[in-house]
Amino acid sequence: MPQQVLAIARNAFVESLRQPIFFILVALSGILQVFNTWGTAFSMGYSSSAEVSGDDKLLLDIGMATVFVCGTLLAAFVATAVISREIEDKTILTVVSKPIPRPVVVVGKYLGVSAAILMAVATMVLFLFMAIRHGVMTTAGDRPDQPVIVFSALAVLLSVGVAGWCNFYYGWSFPQVASVLLLPALAVAYGLVVLFDKEWKFQPLYEVSYWVGGHPKTEEEYARLLARGDAPPRDDPELLRTVKYLTFKPQIAIACAAMTMAIMVLTAVAVAVSTRLGQVMTIVVCAGVFFVGLISNYAFGRHAYQNRHVAVVQESEPVLLSRRGFDADGDRYRVLLERAPEADLVPGTPFYYGPSPNGFGLAVRRMDADGTRGVFVVEATDRRVTVEHRGPTRVDRPPATGDFVFITPTAINPVPAAIHGVIPNMQHFWLVDAVTQNNPIPARHLAALAGYAALLIGAFLAVGVALFQRRDVG
Repeated sequence: MPQQVLAIARNAFVESLRQPIFFILVALSGILQVFNTWGTAFSMGYSSSAEVSGDDKLLLDIGMATVFVCGTLLAAFVATAVISREIEDKTILTVVSKPIPRPVVVVGKYLGVSAAILMAVATMVLFLFMAIRHGVMTTAGDRPDQPVIVFSALAVLLSVGVAGWCNFYYGWSFPQVASVLLLPALAVAYGLVVLFDKEWKFQPLYEVSYWVGGHPKTEEEYARLLARGDAPPRDDPELLRTVKYLTFKPQIAIACAAMTMAIMVLTAVAVAVSTRLGQVMTIVVCAGVFFVGLISNYAFGRHAYQNRHVAVVQESEPVLLSRRGFDADGDRYRVLLERAPEADLVPGTPFYYGPSPNGFGLAVRRMDADGTRGVFVVEATDRRVTVEHRGPTRVDRPPATGDFVFITPTAINPVPAAIHGVIPNMQHFWLVDAVTQNNPIPARHLAALAGYAALLIGAFLAVGVALFQRRDVG
C-alpha cells in the first residue's frame, strides 16, 4: 500500500511540474512582488518596532496576498490537470484497472500535487522575502537594494537559461527544469543577500538590544552604561534583552508557514472537487471556499458569538519584566485603555479580553465568581487598569494592543456557531496583522493551526474519496 501511494504521488508530482501554468504562476508571483515595491508607497504607515514598519506594512500585506491567490489558483489548475483531465482522457484506467483501491489513488494524487504546490509556494515566499528586504521605494531619492536585484536576477536568469538549454538540446520539459532549479537558486541568492547590506558591506545576522530605563541600548551603549554602574548586570532577571534580525524575519516566516497550511487545505479541496468536475468549475469552487473562508467571521461568527465589549486596549506592559508571560498566579499587567470604559472596572471585576469585538477567541478560558481563578481588576483609575492572573486557570497570552475588553463570558448561538465551525476559516491562517502589530506568534498557535489544517485536509480528502468511489472512468 505505501509503495502504491508513493508511486502515484511521484507521478502526480512530475506531471504537476510539467504543466506550463505551474512555472507561469510562479514567475508571475515574482514579477508582482517587483511591482509591489513600487506600488505600495504613500500608505502613510507609521514606524514601529515590528519586523516591518511604515510603507513596508502594506508591502507585506499585498505581498502575502499575492502568494495566497497565486497558490490557490495553482492548486486548482494543477489538481485538475492530474485528476480531472486524466479521467476525461481515460488515462486513469491504467491505474484503477489494477488492484489499487481508489482511496489510494486520491491520497497519492493529493500528496504529489501538494509536494509540487509546496515547492511553488516556497519559491513565491522567497520572492516575497526579497521584496521585504528591498523595501518600498517611497521617494525618488530612495536607492534600490543592489544585492537583492543582482542576486535575484542571477538566480532567475540561471534557472531559465539552464532550462532553455536542456529543453533545446535534450528535449527536457522547460517548466519542470526551470521550477526545480529556481527554488535552490533563489535560496542561495537570499542566503547571499543576508550577508550584505544595501551598500555591499558585510553585516551581522542580528543585533542585540538591552532595555535600560525603558529605552533600547546597543551592545556598545550597554557596555558603557554597565561600566559606569548605570545598568543592571547581564544576569539580572529584570534585564530585558531583545534580538533583531537585520534581514531574515522570523515572524514573517511563521506567518508564511501558516498561509502555506491554508493553501494545502485549498489543495485538498481542489483534489476532491476535480474527481467530479472540470477545470473551470474546480477553480470556481476553490475560489468560493477561499472567499467564504475569508468572510466566515463576519458572515457567521458575529452571529454565533455574542458579547459586548466595554473598552479597547491601547497599551499594556507587565508590572515585572521577569513575569511578562502572564501565565502564573500573581502575574500582573498594567493596561492603558483607548478611552474610558463603558462599564465600571472596579477591583474584583472579571477582565476578559480577545481580538474580536463579539467575544470570539477570548484569551481567558475560565473565571470563578469568587475571584479565586481567572483574570481580575486589582486597580483602576480612569483609563489605567492593573489586572492580575489568579489561580491555575489557563490564559493564552497577556493583554495586547487592540484587544477588546469584556466583563462577562461570551454567549454562543448553536446554529450559527455550527456553520462557522464547519466552514474552513481562512482568517485563522492569516497572521499578517499579528506581524505588523508586533504581536509575537507563539509556537503553540502554529501547532494548533497545523492540527486544524490536518483535520480539514482529512475531511476534504474523505469527501474526494466518496466522490471518486462511484465515478465512472470507463
